[in-house]
Amino acid sequence: MERAKLPDDFVELLNSVTAKRARTVIQHILKHGFITTEELESDYGYKHAPRAARDVRELGIPLETYSVKNAAGRTIAAYRFGDPGKVERGKLGGRKILSKEFKLSLVEKDGCRCFICLEVFEERYLAVDHRVPYEIRGERKPLQRKLADYMLLCMSCNRAKSWSCEHCPNRLVEKSVAVCESCYWARPEDYKHIALRAIRRLDVVWTEKEIEVYERLRALACRSGARIPDYVKTVIAKHLRNQSH
Repeated sequence: MERAKLPDDFVELLNSVTAKRARTVIQHILKHGFITTEELESDYGYKHAPRAARDVRELGIPLETYSVKNAAGRTIAAYRFGDPGKVERGKLGGRKILSKEFKLSLVEKDGCRCFICLEVFEERYLAVDHRVPYEIRGERKPLQRKLADYMLLCMSCNRAKSWSCEHCPNRLVEKSVAVCESCYWARPEDYKHIALRAIRRLDVVWTEKEIEVYERLRALACRSGARIPDYVKTVIAKHLRNQSH
């Protein structure tokens, strides 16, 4: 949607946004009609485009994702404003900063580890993340917040979750909290799907002395001509068959 077609009150609302990353996306779209993932990285240094787009959506501003061709003819994603009538004004203040004390309470509850891959990290390398994306459920008032609604994620898992949520049909259409609650990215300890797909996932990390075991697995997988994940699945399946006899 070009700027000339945007209602004046919607443009006024867009210009009121002050958060740096969201404002960058908004102002570029106001000027050019859209912004691509390529432009977000090359022009503004945002290597994780879905996170920048999510910043806008979390303010209650409708943003559509679609495909375009870059100069090299490669298909890439782009973002443009959605229906101005779908602005969620209750979110315009944006998400609230969670206190250091709140984060430490999560560390005390779940340990200083990523809730997805279960790897131990220094506290500074873990981020507090909403189990159900802020864009879907919003934010409870400070006195009503529950530790059970949040988890600690390492940077890698946080990016993976963000990408998966960005492409989930539930986020694009229904925006059902219940659907999110039953997803791996919200409840890895007990889930029914991953972004509405019938998938089961296991994140395994080998560290320190365990690396020797990983290297042996890698060598055996190489000899069999299989990828390590496929080889591990074969080993587990064989073990389970032996256990049933």
